[in-house]
Amino acid sequence: MVLRLSGVTKTYGRLTALDDVSLSVRSGEVLGLIGPNGAGKTTLFECLAGLLPIDRGAVTLDNRAIGVSDRARHLFYMPDGIAPWSSQRLAWVLDFTIAFFEGDAARRNDVVRRLALEPLLGSEIGRLSKGQRKRALLAVGMLTPHPFLLIDEPFDGLDLRQSHEVGAALRDHAAAGRTLFLSIHQIHDAARFCDRFVLLSGGRVRGEGTLDELSTLTRQPDHGGPPDLEQVFLALT
Repeated sequence: MVLRLSGVTKTYGRLTALDDVSLSVRSGEVLGLIGPNGAGKTTLFECLAGLLPIDRGAVTLDNRAIGVSDRARHLFYMPDGIAPWSSQRLAWVLDFTIAFFEGDAARRNDVVRRLALEPLLGSEIGRLSKGQRKRALLAVGMLTPHPFLLIDEPFDGLDLRQSHEVGAALRDHAAAGRTLFLSIHQIHDAARFCDRFVLLSGGRVRGEGTLDELSTLTRQPDHGGPPDLEQVFLALT
Protein backbone atom coordinates (compact mmCIF):
# COMPACT_ATOMS: atom_id res chain seq x y z
CA MET A 1 0.00 0.00 0.00
CA VAL A 2 1.06 3.57 -0.63
CA LEU A 3 -0.33 6.38 1.52
CA ARG A 4 -0.17 9.79 -0.12
CA LEU A 5 -0.77 13.38 0.87
CA SER A 6 -1.43 15.68 -2.08
CA GLY A 7 -1.46 19.46 -1.77
CA VAL A 8 -2.42 19.39 1.91
CA THR A 9 -2.81 22.85 3.40
CA LYS A 10 -3.71 23.78 6.97
CA THR A 11 -4.14 27.32 8.24
CA TYR A 12 -4.90 28.94 11.59
CA GLY A 13 -6.19 32.37 10.71
CA ARG A 14 -3.30 34.14 8.98
CA LEU A 15 -0.82 31.44 9.95
CA THR A 16 -0.18 28.73 7.37
CA ALA A 17 0.97 25.68 9.31
CA LEU A 18 1.10 23.39 6.25
CA ASP A 19 1.55 24.80 2.77
CA ASP A 20 0.72 22.54 -0.21
CA VAL A 21 2.32 19.48 1.38
CA SER A 22 2.68 16.40 -0.83
CA LEU A 23 4.49 13.19 0.15
CA SER A 24 4.17 9.42 0.00
CA VAL A 25 4.53 6.71 2.63
CA ARG A 26 5.45 3.35 1.11
CA SER A 27 4.48 0.02 2.59
CA GLY A 28 7.15 -1.57 4.77
CA GLU A 29 9.48 1.41 5.04
CA VAL A 30 10.69 3.57 7.91
CA LEU A 31 10.04 7.13 6.76
CA GLY A 32 11.48 10.01 8.76
CA LEU A 33 9.74 13.38 8.91
CA ILE A 34 12.62 15.75 9.63
CA GLY A 35 12.34 19.35 10.72
CA PRO A 36 12.99 21.78 13.56
CA ASN A 37 10.47 22.59 16.25
CA GLY A 38 7.67 24.63 14.69
CA ALA A 39 8.18 23.17 11.21
CA GLY A 40 4.66 21.71 11.16
CA LYS A 41 5.50 18.07 11.90
CA THR A 42 2.88 17.53 14.60
CA THR A 43 0.24 19.41 12.58
CA LEU A 44 0.98 17.16 9.60
CA PHE A 45 0.56 14.03 11.70
CA GLU A 46 -2.66 15.30 13.26
CA CYS A 47 -4.09 16.12 9.83
CA LEU A 48 -3.03 12.75 8.46
CA ALA A 49 -4.55 10.93 11.44
CA GLY A 50 -7.81 12.87 11.10
CA LEU A 51 -7.50 14.77 14.39
CA LEU A 52 -7.41 18.08 12.53
CA PRO A 53 -9.46 18.98 9.46
CA ILE A 54 -7.54 19.66 6.26
CA ASP A 55 -8.34 22.98 4.59
CA ARG A 56 -7.25 21.86 1.14
CA GLY A 57 -5.73 18.76 -0.40
CA ALA A 58 -6.33 15.03 -0.23
CA VAL A 59 -5.19 11.88 1.54
CA THR A 60 -5.26 8.71 -0.57
CA LEU A 61 -4.42 5.05 -0.03
CA ASP A 62 -3.47 3.21 -3.21
CA ASN A 63 -4.87 6.14 -5.22
CA ARG A 64 -8.26 6.01 -3.49
CA ALA A 65 -9.45 8.82 -1.26
CA ILE A 66 -9.46 7.75 2.37
CA GLY A 67 -11.75 9.55 4.81
CA VAL A 68 -11.21 10.10 8.51
CA SER A 69 -13.15 7.00 9.57
CA ASP A 70 -11.21 4.79 7.16
CA ARG A 71 -7.91 6.27 8.33
CA ALA A 72 -8.68 5.07 11.86
CA ARG A 73 -8.62 1.49 10.52
CA HIS A 74 -5.32 1.88 8.69
CA LEU A 75 -3.34 4.36 10.80
CA PHE A 76 -2.40 4.45 14.45
CA TYR A 77 -0.97 7.74 15.69
CA MET A 78 1.08 7.98 18.88
CA PRO A 79 1.49 11.64 19.93
CA ASP A 80 4.39 12.93 21.98
CA GLY A 81 4.17 13.90 25.64
CA ILE A 82 0.95 12.14 26.63
CA ALA A 83 0.22 9.92 29.65
CA PRO A 84 -2.95 7.93 28.87
CA TRP A 85 -4.57 5.82 31.60
CA SER A 86 -2.19 7.50 34.05
CA SER A 87 -3.53 5.65 37.11
CA GLN A 88 -3.30 2.21 35.47
CA ARG A 89 -0.31 -0.09 35.66
CA LEU A 90 1.69 -0.67 32.50
CA ALA A 91 0.78 -4.38 32.31
CA TRP A 92 -2.91 -3.44 32.27
CA VAL A 93 -2.33 -0.80 29.57
CA LEU A 94 -0.58 -3.27 27.28
CA ASP A 95 -3.25 -5.94 27.76
CA PHE A 96 -6.02 -3.38 27.22
CA THR A 97 -4.37 -2.16 24.00
CA ILE A 98 -4.21 -5.68 22.62
CA ALA A 99 -7.83 -6.43 23.53
CA PHE A 100 -9.31 -3.11 22.40
CA PHE A 101 -7.51 -2.92 19.04
CA GLU A 102 -7.48 -6.70 18.46
CA GLY A 103 -3.71 -6.83 18.40
CA ASP A 104 -1.50 -9.91 18.45
CA ALA A 105 -1.16 -11.08 22.07
CA ALA A 106 1.67 -13.40 21.07
CA ARG A 107 3.90 -10.36 20.39
CA ARG A 108 3.47 -8.84 23.86
CA ASN A 109 6.42 -10.52 25.59
CA ASP A 110 8.81 -9.77 22.76
CA VAL A 111 7.84 -6.08 22.66
CA VAL A 112 8.24 -5.85 26.45
CA ARG A 113 11.68 -7.47 26.21
CA ARG A 114 12.91 -5.33 23.29
CA LEU A 115 11.92 -2.12 25.06
CA ALA A 116 13.25 -3.28 28.45
CA LEU A 117 9.88 -2.82 30.15
CA GLU A 118 9.86 -5.88 32.44
CA PRO A 119 10.73 -3.91 35.63
CA LEU A 120 7.99 -1.36 34.85
CA LEU A 121 5.01 -3.64 34.27
CA GLY A 122 3.71 -3.09 37.80
CA SER A 123 4.18 0.70 37.71
CA GLU A 124 1.44 3.24 37.06
CA ILE A 125 1.82 5.13 33.77
CA GLY A 126 1.56 8.49 35.53
CA ARG A 127 4.50 7.65 37.82
CA LEU A 128 6.94 6.76 35.07
CA SER A 129 9.79 9.07 34.12
CA LYS A 130 9.78 10.77 30.73
CA GLY A 131 12.02 8.14 29.16
CA GLN A 132 10.17 5.25 30.77
CA ARG A 133 6.82 6.61 29.60
CA LYS A 134 8.18 7.05 26.09
CA ARG A 135 9.17 3.37 25.93
CA ALA A 136 5.79 2.37 27.38
CA LEU A 137 3.94 4.37 24.72
CA LEU A 138 6.12 2.92 21.97
CA ALA A 139 5.08 -0.53 23.21
CA VAL A 140 1.42 0.49 22.96
CA GLY A 141 1.95 1.58 19.36
CA MET A 142 3.87 -1.56 18.45
CA LEU A 143 1.08 -3.77 19.82
CA THR A 144 -1.61 -2.22 17.62
CA PRO A 145 -2.46 -3.99 14.33
CA HIS A 146 -2.83 -0.98 12.01
CA PRO A 147 -0.65 -1.22 8.86
CA PHE A 148 0.72 2.32 9.31
CA LEU A 149 2.18 3.47 12.63
CA LEU A 150 2.82 7.21 13.08
CA ILE A 151 5.01 8.18 16.04
CA ASP A 152 5.78 11.76 17.08
CA GLU A 153 9.34 12.05 18.47
CA PRO A 154 10.06 8.37 19.26
CA PHE A 155 13.48 9.15 20.78
CA ASP A 156 12.53 12.12 22.96
CA GLY A 157 13.56 11.52 26.58
CA LEU A 158 15.83 8.57 25.77
CA ASP A 159 19.57 8.44 26.41
CA LEU A 160 22.05 7.34 23.75
CA ARG A 161 21.95 3.63 24.60
CA GLN A 162 18.15 3.61 24.84
CA SER A 163 17.88 5.43 21.50
CA HIS A 164 20.00 2.76 19.83
CA GLU A 165 17.96 -0.06 21.39
CA VAL A 166 14.62 1.54 20.54
CA GLY A 167 15.77 2.30 17.01
CA ALA A 168 16.80 -1.32 16.48
CA ALA A 169 13.44 -2.50 17.86
CA LEU A 170 11.58 -0.19 15.48
CA ARG A 171 13.67 -1.36 12.52
CA ASP A 172 12.87 -4.99 13.32
CA HIS A 173 9.21 -4.06 13.79
CA ALA A 174 9.12 -2.60 10.27
CA ALA A 175 10.96 -5.62 8.86
CA ALA A 176 8.19 -7.81 10.25
CA GLY A 177 5.65 -6.03 8.04
CA ARG A 178 4.79 -2.68 9.62
CA THR A 179 5.11 0.72 7.97
CA LEU A 180 6.57 3.40 10.26
CA PHE A 181 6.31 7.16 9.79
CA LEU A 182 8.43 8.86 12.44
CA SER A 183 8.55 12.57 13.25
CA ILE A 184 12.08 13.38 14.41
CA HIS A 185 13.82 16.68 15.10
CA GLN A 186 17.20 15.15 15.97
CA ILE A 187 18.75 14.59 12.56
CA HIS A 188 21.43 12.14 13.72
CA ASP A 189 18.70 9.83 15.09
CA ALA A 190 16.83 9.93 11.79
CA ALA A 191 19.97 9.21 9.77
CA ARG A 192 20.63 6.01 11.70
CA PHE A 193 17.22 4.40 11.45
CA CYS A 194 15.17 5.69 8.50
CA ASP A 195 15.03 4.40 4.92
CA ARG A 196 13.78 7.64 3.39
CA PHE A 197 13.22 11.19 4.58
CA VAL A 198 10.78 14.04 4.18
CA LEU A 199 12.39 17.41 4.96
CA LEU A 200 9.87 19.89 6.36
CA SER A 201 10.57 23.53 7.10
CA GLY A 202 8.13 26.41 7.52
CA GLY A 203 5.22 24.11 6.77
CA ARG A 204 6.56 23.15 3.33
CA VAL A 205 8.24 20.01 2.02
CA ARG A 206 11.77 20.90 0.93
CA GLY A 207 12.75 17.42 -0.21
CA GLU A 208 11.74 13.76 -0.14
CA GLY A 209 13.80 10.65 -0.82
CA THR A 210 16.72 8.56 0.33
CA LEU A 211 19.83 10.31 1.60
CA ASP A 212 21.55 9.75 -1.74
CA GLU A 213 18.55 11.10 -3.64
CA LEU A 214 18.33 14.17 -1.44
CA SER A 215 22.04 14.85 -1.68
CA THR A 216 21.77 15.15 -5.46
CA LEU A 217 19.30 18.02 -4.99
CA THR A 218 21.77 20.17 -3.06
CA ARG A 219 24.03 20.82 -6.08
CA GLN A 220 27.01 20.89 -3.72
CA PRO A 221 30.47 19.60 -4.73
CA ASP A 222 31.02 15.89 -4.20
CA HIS A 223 33.94 15.51 -1.78
CA GLY A 224 34.03 11.74 -2.12
CA GLY A 225 32.62 10.92 1.31
CA PRO A 226 29.13 9.63 2.16
CA PRO A 227 26.38 12.26 2.15
CA ASP A 228 25.58 13.85 5.51
CA LEU A 229 21.88 14.28 6.35
CA GLU A 230 22.50 17.36 8.46
CA GLN A 231 24.34 19.14 5.66
CA VAL A 232 21.71 18.06 3.14
CA PHE A 233 18.94 19.42 5.37
CA LEU A 234 20.72 22.75 5.81
CA ALA A 235 21.33 23.04 2.08
CA LEU A 236 17.70 22.33 1.15
CA THR A 237 16.02 24.41 3.84
